[in-house]
Amino acid sequence: MLESVLQRIDNGLEGSIERWADLLRIPSVSTDPAYEGAMREAAQWLRDELAPLGFRIEIRETEGHPVVIGHHEGPGDDATHVLYYGHYDVQPPEPYAEWRNEPFEPTLENSPHGRKMVARGAVDDKGQLMMWVEALKAWHAEHGGLPIQVTVLLEGEEEVGSKNLRPVLERYRDELKADVCVVSDTGMWDVDTPAITYTLRGLLYTELTCRGPGHDLHSGFYGGAIENPINGLTKVLGALQDGQGRVQVPGFYDNVVEPSDEELAAWKALNMDDAGFLASAGVTTAGGGESDRSLLERVWSRPSCDINGIIGGFTGNGAKTVIPREASAKVSFRLVPDQDPDRIIESLRRFIDDHTPAGCSIELTVHSAAPAIRIPTESRYLKAALSALDAVYDREPVLLGSGGSIPIAAWARDILGIDTLLMGFSLEDDGMHSPNEKFEVTCFHRGMRAHAALLEQLR
Repeated sequence: MLESVLQRIDNGLEGSIERWADLLRIPSVSTDPAYEGAMREAAQWLRDELAPLGFRIEIRETEGHPVVIGHHEGPGDDATHVLYYGHYDVQPPEPYAEWRNEPFEPTLENSPHGRKMVARGAVDDKGQLMMWVEALKAWHAEHGGLPIQVTVLLEGEEEVGSKNLRPVLERYRDELKADVCVVSDTGMWDVDTPAITYTLRGLLYTELTCRGPGHDLHSGFYGGAIENPINGLTKVLGALQDGQGRVQVPGFYDNVVEPSDEELAAWKALNMDDAGFLASAGVTTAGGGESDRSLLERVWSRPSCDINGIIGGFTGNGAKTVIPREASAKVSFRLVPDQDPDRIIESLRRFIDDHTPAGCSIELTVHSAAPAIRIPTESRYLKAALSALDAVYDREPVLLGSGGSIPIAAWARDILGIDTLLMGFSLEDDGMHSPNEKFEVTCFHRGMRAHAALLEQLR
């Protein structure tokens, strides 16, 4: 059965690319209210693509952007039941000046691997979710149905922390129950080496707001007598890490799981190009993390802390000698198994209280919190995915860790009681969240084939 589906995917590649481009033209930027109409348009577009395959599919409202939920019974209740997840929202396109073409006018360009699609959302996540949508379409077109039970969940807030995803999972808990969740929002080792991501860091995203005087003050009249909230905030931020890059929040490392000797050996065997990794970030020297750990350990198995933005005082052209009434900073923590976000939040509150200078108060706001995940390597679903990749690629697939965070992975386990299979096809140089984001057509094509093969493996 699989061979005819793969043949259909190969023969229909150009049509798949056109549909992918149609979705990319919809500027579904979740963080900006100006794009609210486009958000709904993207949800409706996906609903209309899946409905002809026999899905009972609806757009469901949330307190933010809507979700798309659909069900296909496949061959019946005894079949494997898969929850496919993806997100239709994208990052803002700014800075516009750095794009070679309009960010929402998808453009095929030549690349060392053949062709690449350049557009906002090309890989994250519209290109990746369209791979499994196209695989489902090919199965339906070839055999008149799907070989397994399928539920789809498409959200529109992943790029803003999935603020309403957890309530959706709790509200529709029984309806979304499945055997496993499948997500394509991760990467490969290289363009010819497929991978399954089996560890994924969690995310704690916070904001610290430091308040001092009741109004802005003249720094000449009050400087040296009144604590400047920017100074006070940076004192706390500067104390978060020591000179070796270790986070100083008490108990932060208490439950961190060390990789096994076997895992470390497997990671070393990948022969990571450290210099190339650093060059992709525009630097030549690693820094900011634990200096006694390898780069792979730092991003796959160690937690981290980063200040993502800081605001306060006068930032316009020219000079204004002011002590501002408040300052704020966005601070994120990447978490690893088995760190508990709730425990870290409480420790962070105590740390802030202990380090806040006299004359200031600091308020901590938690915007999102999701734990890390680790997929058991003996999982039959993981083994099925490895077999599916092996059927499509000439190289044996590898197991990877990931420094990124995907909230659905932790919440599917905690709320639905199922593991998440992370089978992604992005490359390190795809430029997620950056101008000229791209996705290689060869990765898109092989990804469709691999998802079709996974359906066969799960029958």
